[in-house]
Amino acid sequence: MVRKMSDILEIKHTSRVIYARLPDNSKAFIRYRVENGVMKLVETYTPPQHRGKGVAKKLMQYAIELAKKNNWLVEPICSYSIYYFIKYPEHRELLIPEYRKRSDEELKELFRKRLEEERNKDKE
Repeated sequence: MVRKMSDILEIKHTSRVIYARLPDNSKAFIRYRVENGVMKLVETYTPPQHRGKGVAKKLMQYAIELAKKNNWLVEPICSYSIYYFIKYPEHRELLIPEYRKRSDEELKELFRKRLEEERNKDKE
């Protein structure tokens, strides 16, 4: 049986970051903050050599469990967190009302807009 790297990740968190140290000692993370009972997912990062292996998905699953445990709503700000809720609509009940009521198309448009903003920021 072949195990994916995402199956063996040890994920931890602080009050601002959910992270996993990867086999090559690099880190993948979600930066977040909690304001008034809302977990704001600000940035998701996976080192390029580990992308496409399910690492960010595992971090998001951890974030969702953390939000549930603390009775927080979730506001996806970074592009990956928005993408996650498009791909896994069964978790949308955790979203703040403003996002929960959006259609798939509206979420996809928001995802495209955030992705473009992030790419432009990277060029600065």
